[in-house]
Amino acid sequence: MDSHQQIADWARTAVLSPLDVDCVVTLMLKIIDGKCRMADPEKAAMAVIYDVVRGRPGERLDPSLRALIAETRDGVPDEARRMAVYEQRLLAETQLSRPVMKAWKARLRAEGVLSP
Repeated sequence: MDSHQQIADWARTAVLSPLDVDCVVTLMLKIIDGKCRMADPEKAAMAVIYDVVRGRPGERLDPSLRALIAETRDGVPDEARRMAVYEQRLLAETQLSRPVMKAWKARLRAEGVLSP
C-alpha cells in the first residue's frame, strides 16, 4: 500500500483477531526497543496500524502495555522506561510464538500492507 491513509483504512476494515492485536503491540515494542529488523517504511506502516487498533482488546498481552508504548514511542525514554520496554518486549515475545508472528507478517505481505 502506498500511503498511510490506505494502511489505516485497511486496519479499520480488516478482520483482526485479539491475537492479531497482540502481534501489533509486540511489533511496536520491538520498534521502540530498536530490535525490529523491518525497513523504516514497514515500521511506519506498523505504527499506523497500531494507532488504529490500540484500543482493541488483545488475547494474551497486558493492556497496560499500550500506556508504556504511548509514554516511550515519541522520544528517548529514560533508563527506567527503556528497561521496561526491553523487559515487556521479551515477555511479549515469549507469549507469542515465532510462528504466530511470522504468520502475521506473512498476512500483511499477502494483503499488500507490507512489501513482499
